[in-house]
Amino acid sequence: MNLLLGIRFCWSSVLLALCIQVCRSFYLPGLAPVSFCEPGAQKESGNCKSEIELFVNRLDSVESVLPYEYNVFDFCSSTEKPPSENLGQVLFGERIASSPYKFKLGEEEDCKLTCFKTYDPAVDKDVGKMAFLKKGMQLNYQHHWIIDNMPVTWCYEMEDGHQYCNPGFPIGCFVTQDGRAKDACVINSEFNKKNTFYLFNHVDITITYHSGAGENWPGARLVAAKLVPKSYKHFAKDHLNCGGSPMEIPGSFSNKMDLIYTYSVKFEKNNKIKWASRWDYILESMPHTNIQWFSIMNSLVIVLFLSGMVAMIMLRTLHKDIARYNQIDSSEDAQEEFGWKLVHGDIFRPPKKGMLLSVFLGQGTQIFIMTFITLFLACLGFLSPANRGALMTCAVVLWVLLGTPAGYVSARMYKTFGGEKWKTNVLLTALLCPGIIFMDFFVMNLILWKEKSSAAIPFGTLVAILSMWFGISVPLTFIGAYFGFKQRPIEHPVRTNQIPRQIPEQSFFTKPLPGIIMGGILPFGCIFIQLFFILNSIWSHQMYYMFGFLFLVFIILLITCSEATILLCYFHLCAEDYHWWWRSFLTSSFTAVYLFIYAVHYFVSKLLITGTASTILYFGYTMIMVLIFFLFTGTIGFFACYWFVNRIYSVLKVD
Repeated sequence: MNLLLGIRFCWSSVLLALCIQVCRSFYLPGLAPVSFCEPGAQKESGNCKSEIELFVNRLDSVESVLPYEYNVFDFCSSTEKPPSENLGQVLFGERIASSPYKFKLGEEEDCKLTCFKTYDPAVDKDVGKMAFLKKGMQLNYQHHWIIDNMPVTWCYEMEDGHQYCNPGFPIGCFVTQDGRAKDACVINSEFNKKNTFYLFNHVDITITYHSGAGENWPGARLVAAKLVPKSYKHFAKDHLNCGGSPMEIPGSFSNKMDLIYTYSVKFEKNNKIKWASRWDYILESMPHTNIQWFSIMNSLVIVLFLSGMVAMIMLRTLHKDIARYNQIDSSEDAQEEFGWKLVHGDIFRPPKKGMLLSVFLGQGTQIFIMTFITLFLACLGFLSPANRGALMTCAVVLWVLLGTPAGYVSARMYKTFGGEKWKTNVLLTALLCPGIIFMDFFVMNLILWKEKSSAAIPFGTLVAILSMWFGISVPLTFIGAYFGFKQRPIEHPVRTNQIPRQIPEQSFFTKPLPGIIMGGILPFGCIFIQLFFILNSIWSHQMYYMFGFLFLVFIILLITCSEATILLCYFHLCAEDYHWWWRSFLTSSFTAVYLFIYAVHYFVSKLLITGTASTILYFGYTMIMVLIFFLFTGTIGFFACYWFVNRIYSVLKVD
C-alpha cells in the first residue's frame, strides 16, 4: 500500500508539473491581433488601421488605496467617448479613457505640444487643481497608459543590473523641506531644490512593431510600447524646449503658472518578437520564478509529511484497530471496547447549530467550484492579464450561476442533521454570507464615493449586481434546495443511541481550541508565499500572471486541509470525543485567521499606506477575503472528515 501511495503521489506531481508547463506555453490573450498600416502603404478596407490610439487608465499609488480617474488631475484630456468596460474592470476600479495622444506608424514626432494649462492663485478652482496635483506627486501616484491593449512601460536598470519594466510611471516627484528626494526624484540630479515639486510633463515614447511583410497578414503589429518620463520647463506653448531645466512647481502656489505637456515618439522595427509573446519582456522582468519554485517545494514537503502521517494511520493503526474490534470472541470475558469504537453510537449525533453549519457548507461548496473553474481557465490562459477584467468577471458570473449546488448541499446536509425549517435554511443559504459580503462592500463603496475615487462602483453597476444576485443566484439556490430536500437524508453506517455518551476528561492537546489552532498552521504554511504575491498584485499594483503556480498551490491546499483535518479528527475520536462536526469545519477554516494575521503583518511591514480612509478600506476588503477563505477551507476540511468517519465506521462490526 505504501508503494501504491508513492506511485499515486508521483503521478500527481508529474501531471501538475505538466499543467504548469502547459500554462506557461499556452497563451490565449483574449483579443484578436490588430494590424496597423505600415509607412508608405495605403490603407486597405478593413485590413489595417491607420491610427494608433493611446488610452489612459486610472492613477493609483502604493501609499494610498484610493485610485483616481485620469481627468481628476487636470491632465491633457480628450472629448472622445471612452471604450466600454466589462464588469471586472468596473469592480477593480479601472477607468479607461481616450487621450489626445494619436500616432501614425512610422511618423515620428519630436517635442510635440499635447496641451497647455494655466493656473491662477486668484481662482479658487485653480488652487484646488494645483493642490490635488501636488498631493498626487507627494503620494507618488502613477500613470497607466495603454496602446493596443498593452501597457506602456517604463523600463529602468535596478541596482543588481536587472532591468525592471514598470507598467506605470509617476506623475512627478517631490523634494521635501529637509532636502530628501522622494521616489522618482532620484533619477535626476537636477531635482534638488527643497520644498519643490517636479512634474513629468514630457514623455519619450518608443513603439516597437513586427512587420507583416512577406507573411500571411497585412500591415504591422505592435509588440512593445515603452516610455521615459521627463521634466522640461518650456518657454511658451509656441516656443518649446525639450532639453532644458526641469519643470519646477514651488511648494507655495503664489504666482500664476503655465504647465505645458509635450511628447516625442519614435518607432522601431523588430521581427524577432512575435505578437503572441509581446508581454514576455514585462513579465520576465519580475524575478519571482525562483521564489515560486521554492514555495512549491515547501508546500510539497508539508504534503509529503501529512500524507505519510495519514498513510500510517490508515494503513497501520486503523487496520490493526479494525481487525481487533472485529474479532469474534464468544467467551464471556471478552475484552472491553476502547478507543474510537466506543463512540460509534454517538458519532453521527446531529451537531448543535446544524442550520448554520449547513448554510456554511452550501456557501463553501459554491465558492470552491467557482474558484476551481476560475483558476483552471486562468491556468489555460483564457484569463490572462491582456484580457482586462476577465478574471473578476468570470468569478462573479460563476458565483451567480452556482447557486444550485449551494442550495442542494445546504438542504441535503440540513435534512441529514434532522432539520425541518427548510424555508429558513433556503433563505439563509441565499442571503446570509452574500449579504454580509455585500454590506461590507457597500460600506467600503460609500467611503470611496465620499473620497471621489475612481474605485467607487457606479450606482447602475450596484443595481446590476443586486439584480444578478436576486434575479439569478437566489432562484437557482431555491431550485437546488428543492432537489436537496426531495432527496432522502444521507444514510450513516451506524445507528445513533438515544442517550448521549459522556465524554471523558480531555488532555490539553485533545481539547477543541488547541486542535483547531494547530489545524490551520500547515495549510497556511503551504500558501503564505503565494499569498505575498497576491497581496502585492492587489495593494502594490503589481501584475499577477503565475496562474500555473497558483493552481498547483490550490490543489496542494485542498490536500493539506483534508489531511490535517482527518489527522486531528482521528486523534479526537481516539480520545472518545465525538463532537467532530463543527470541529472538522473550524480546524481547516482557522487558516483564514492566519491569513488575517498575515494581512495585518503585510500592512504594517510592507505597505506605505497613509490616511484613515485607506486603512479602513484595506481592512474592509481584507475581511471579505478572510470570510470567503473561511467558508472555502472549512468546507474542504468538513467533507474530507465526513468521508473519513463514514469509511472507518462502515467497515466496523457493531452489535
